[in-house]
Order: sequence, then C-alpha cells, then structure tokens
Amino acid sequence: MSGEDQLDLSFSPLTADRWPALADLFGKPGASNGCWCMYWRIGPRYRDRPREDNRRDLEKLARSARSPGLLAFDATLAVGWCELAPRADLGWLAHGRAFRPVDELPVWSITCFYVRRTHRGRGVMEALINAAVGVAVSAGAPALEAYPVDTAVPGHSGNLFVGTAAAFARNGFEVVARRQPDRPVMRKVLTRSELSCQQHPTRVTRLGSRSCTFDLAQYPDLTLWGPGS
Repeated sequence: MSGEDQLDLSFSPLTADRWPALADLFGKPGASNGCWCMYWRIGPRYRDRPREDNRRDLEKLARSARSPGLLAFDATLAVGWCELAPRADLGWLAHGRAFRPVDELPVWSITCFYVRRTHRGRGVMEALINAAVGVAVSAGAPALEAYPVDTAVPGHSGNLFVGTAAAFARNGFEVVARRQPDRPVMRKVLTRSELSCQQHPTRVTRLGSRSCTFDLAQYPDLTLWGPGS
C-alpha cells in the first residue's frame, strides 16, 4: 500500500481553541451551502438567514460547555468533522417522519460529516465514526444513532453528508427502524468495553479505516460532554 493511502489521524472535540481549525476546514462556503452544520438543529431555516448567522451559532456552541462535534486531524490540519450530540439537542430530527424516535432511550446521534476534498476516500469518515463511539461511551450515552443513506437501495438520496449505511454497519451499527427505504435509523448499543478499542490508536489506511484511532486519555476536554452538562 502506498504512503499516500495511509493517514495518522488524531481527534478532538470542537472547542473554542479548535474553532480556527474548523473554520479553515469548512471554508467560506461553510461546508455546504452556508449550513455551518445547523441543519439538524434548525432545519431548512438555515437557508433563509445570512450564512454568518449560522457560523455565529456554531461558534457559540463551540465556546459553550457542550461541544457540538468532533474534528479529525492529519498532523495539525483539520481534515474531517462529524456532528455528535445528544439527540435531544438536534431538534430537527423530530420533524422528519423517517427519523422520529424509535423509543424513549436518551441516545446520542451522529448526523453529519464533512471531509476535506484532499482526504476523501481515505477512511476519514469511518475513523470519525469509530472515534465518536468512544466519545459517546465516555459521556455515558446508552447508544449512538445514525441516519445514513442506504446506497444499496435503487434511487437512493445523493445527500451522503449523513454517511452511508454500509459504513455504519462495518462499525457495528444495526438497523432499528426503516420508515423510508433508503434512510434507515441505525443504532449501536454502547458499553464501557467499547473503550478498550478507542484507547489504542493505530494508523488508519484506506482498507483498514475500522482500526482503533481514538486515544481518550489525550482529551480531558471530553468531560464537557458529561450527562447533563
């Protein structure tokens, strides 16, 4: 395998100190159409207001006591992002018939990805999924949910920013509801044993993106995600 196919990734919650790295990753467009990862919080309304308002609100979350997501770094360069939060913080999920709650379990959700163009197709998304599991476990979440696109379904949505069902399945997520053919609700039940993987980071490769990549001990900030914070 060539060296260009190998990545040594590290992960960090989005905090005030990490905001410049996120802003550089998203660029002037704000990742996608000026969304600044506000869609699952306020819905299509993000399109009806100035992009700078979306940016301001995400930065406010980054500076708050509860980080809104996780960054992946290749050395010092932010190359990937995923939104990660208690489902209760992502109000727009309840507006879609396909994504309404399966039960009363206070799950966490991983809802959105953005990967730097130069690093796409190199395992960054699956590495973020793996890291997000460790974060959710550390916060005491009973389960982690996702709402990806099932690309095996003919005519599936092209909005793959939510991830693909195949990627989540490779990382231990199972379908718990399917109210729309191409948009399953997938869930991974979490236990403390999940940390045994995330505490031993290894190199991520294109064919081995399921490797353990998250060193929980490096990020004491993650206590900010504690229940009720």
